[in-house]
Amino acid sequence: MFNFLKKSKEPQKLCVTTDIHCHVVPGIDDGSPDAAMSADLIERMQNWGIKRIIASPHVTEASFENTPEIMDAALAELKEELARRGNDIDISHSAEYRIDDYFFRQVEGETLCPMPGNFLLIENSFIQEPWDLDRIVFDLKIKGFKPILAHPERYFYYAEGHRDRYVKLHSNGLMFQINLLSLSGYYGKAEKNTAEYLLENGMVDFIGTDLHNHKHADSIDAYLASRDYQRHLRFLFPRNDSI
Repeated sequence: MFNFLKKSKEPQKLCVTTDIHCHVVPGIDDGSPDAAMSADLIERMQNWGIKRIIASPHVTEASFENTPEIMDAALAELKEELARRGNDIDISHSAEYRIDDYFFRQVEGETLCPMPGNFLLIENSFIQEPWDLDRIVFDLKIKGFKPILAHPERYFYYAEGHRDRYVKLHSNGLMFQINLLSLSGYYGKAEKNTAEYLLENGMVDFIGTDLHNHKHADSIDAYLASRDYQRHLRFLFPRNDSI
């Protein structure tokens, strides 16, 4: 007699099993504050089909001046919590590097933590494009790095009237990583629209959760159970699992 009551749709699995952008290394940026919450978030990620995590703590001048030693210690704490729970997920860390003076010092000091294959996740300021970005990207490539721009859909100075800049940057070899949270509409309509534009024009190389907290996970849960996700799958061919 209760057939008219429809069950909520279950989230589907992600189209990749590796997440290259999330903030689950505890207590060192604006993501998870402690190992217990990080482990809870990781368990939710595993429900999406994630089997491998390359976490990306913020590395930003003045606010999050994380070093390899700081990130290693925090990750070790998280691994202890995961081991206590019997969770043997493959987890490591790289970083999300804001292009600023602190970043340039780390480049010169050779203290960056790239992903396997020398992929490097970089982030613009949300206020304006870094000065001489094309040269910065060229220099990183000369040094052997493979730069990936984090969430380009969130930089309003490209999205609002300067989408040709996306085309130039991507054509010049700067890879793009968009956030699932953008596609879910978590940030707003503008970011979702721009993420869809990048998808439909073949400029998305990687996807990432950019997971910080349970509200983010709730939004991704809803997205993976949505028609939008099914529609976006036609354009999603990310390279996450090749790293």
